[in-house]
Amino acid sequence: MPIKYTVHVPQQKLDEIHQRISRYCWSALSEAQHDGWHSGINMAWLKQLCDYWLNDYDWRACEAQLNRYPQFIETIDGEDIHFVHVVGEADGKRPIILTHGWPGSHYEFWGVIDKLAFPSKSGGSSADAFDVVVPSLPGFGFSATSRRPPGPRATGALWNTLMTQTLGYKHYVAQGGDLGSLVTTFLGLGHGACVGVHLNMVATQLGDPQPHTAEEGQWLKNFHAVMQAEGAYLQLHTTKPQTISAALMDSPVGTAAWILEKMHAWSDLRKGSLDTVYSKDQLLTNIMIYLVNDAIASSIWFYRALVLEGEVGVIAQPRVDKPTGIANFLGEPVYQNPPRSWVERMYNIIHWSDIDEGGHFAAMETPDHFVTDIRAFAQTMAY
Repeated sequence: MPIKYTVHVPQQKLDEIHQRISRYCWSALSEAQHDGWHSGINMAWLKQLCDYWLNDYDWRACEAQLNRYPQFIETIDGEDIHFVHVVGEADGKRPIILTHGWPGSHYEFWGVIDKLAFPSKSGGSSADAFDVVVPSLPGFGFSATSRRPPGPRATGALWNTLMTQTLGYKHYVAQGGDLGSLVTTFLGLGHGACVGVHLNMVATQLGDPQPHTAEEGQWLKNFHAVMQAEGAYLQLHTTKPQTISAALMDSPVGTAAWILEKMHAWSDLRKGSLDTVYSKDQLLTNIMIYLVNDAIASSIWFYRALVLEGEVGVIAQPRVDKPTGIANFLGEPVYQNPPRSWVERMYNIIHWSDIDEGGHFAAMETPDHFVTDIRAFAQTMAY
């Protein structure tokens, strides 16, 4: 039986984090203060955020928000998995499991849980309601840090056990983005209880990765160019995770910089800045979820586990025959989805939406669009 869980970080841990932020040596990087985001994190912006972190941010208030929904810990195959479970207006009949990625957390979905579970509260129909399950990836957040965290294929097996054995669902739909799209893909490939897959990022490719059309060729060219500019973190995470982990483990400011630079690069900022698309509290709460349990190292290891599972880079898999929906957020700056013709060779597409706004962290950036698309997909597959 899963154990009820409440987030409560010891004050000593919060004090340690506060002290490390206050001792950070900003003067060593004074020459970079005027470089903006061109060479990585904007140091002037980061310093302002850290001032807010030290003087205005209230973890206890955000902690109360993290305890808003019922959450639990369940040991599955030796892994202590943290998850949120909200039985909504569907009353056990339409379960969905939402999987985050890096550098996100289960907190990414805080703005969509109520809308998915209780649509009538926001003017929707109770017929569109889901039971919502939101786990923390192994080694992330409030899931325990194991000696050697599993990768996305093994995590898919954990999620299937969670849904079918722990929670007793006979079938479910799975949704994911970033690393969560890999976990979700493996659910669709290998587990019969998963009856549908919804993705806001396509992270797999065919065994034959050659483009078949001019549009596909242009996408592949653009993808390689973007990854040349933005993919250094991926090479580091998959090959030398221990090195960057050693640099980050004792530095809250360093961890914040490593996470926030990616949030800046991957979010749809055409209509605002990083701290207008998200609130400062949202940004800092996501970072704190990595810090309060010393989870940055084990979260980075998840990429190494992808390689150790036998996959390299974007993974090559057979076609996913389960009904699949794609929410193609056009504000995604880096991990833009391939053309539909390419994706259809990988997945059984029954629903595709081109959504004008929103980027990599769609559930946080544009929660209404995210929810609307999941509802439309579920209606298409008569779930």
